[in-house]
Amino acid sequence: MRVAVVVFPGSNCDHDAYHVIQHLLNIDVDFVWHKEKDLSKYGAVIVPGGFAYGDYLRAGAIARFSPIMEEVIQFANRGKPVIGICNGFQVLVESGLLPGALINNKNIKFLSRDVCIRVENSDTIFTSYYDEGDLLTIPIAHRQGNYFAKPDDIRQLKDNGQIAFTYHPQDADGNPNGSLESIAGILNDAKNVLGMMPHPERAAEEILGAPDGLKIFQSMLGVS
Repeated sequence: MRVAVVVFPGSNCDHDAYHVIQHLLNIDVDFVWHKEKDLSKYGAVIVPGGFAYGDYLRAGAIARFSPIMEEVIQFANRGKPVIGICNGFQVLVESGLLPGALINNKNIKFLSRDVCIRVENSDTIFTSYYDEGDLLTIPIAHRQGNYFAKPDDIRQLKDNGQIAFTYHPQDADGNPNGSLESIAGILNDAKNVLGMMPHPERAAEEILGAPDGLKIFQSMLGVS
């Protein structure tokens, strides 16, 4: 197994993701520049957080047209695992790999703090190391994290078990950005693509005081 961490101009969580995969899980990992067009040697892809292309026009809207994204789309369509975190989630939505949209937070302010999220579906390649109902403490850092979708899309997400994580009322503000159905992370219909606004790569080891996010990567890669 070898993992690709996609890097756009403006990515700033790529090294965090690399650290988790290489140094915590001892899995080979490469940075893949957005102009590349080949993911054939990789078994999983991470689209990390940051501000791809400065979030000009709309978060993720320009990154969607980078050469690497056509390959990421084909990679996902072959059933291989892709995770988009924060800005990466925005890129995956803009690329059509995930439904809906990510719009300004309800208070139109950038939010950066720990939140409590609930595991809604543990029967996926990203969440199999958790139990349904587990509560995780993971940080957020975004301005456009308010998940919105048409009623039919929301209904399908719920009926098909595609809601992976929700913000939990245990938190001081149970739905900090105003997302519909308190959605913090969703899956595609094949459940091999995950987009989530919280940053599990920033909550992956005890030294940070919040190791709850590590199991997402362990699940995805099948390692302990």
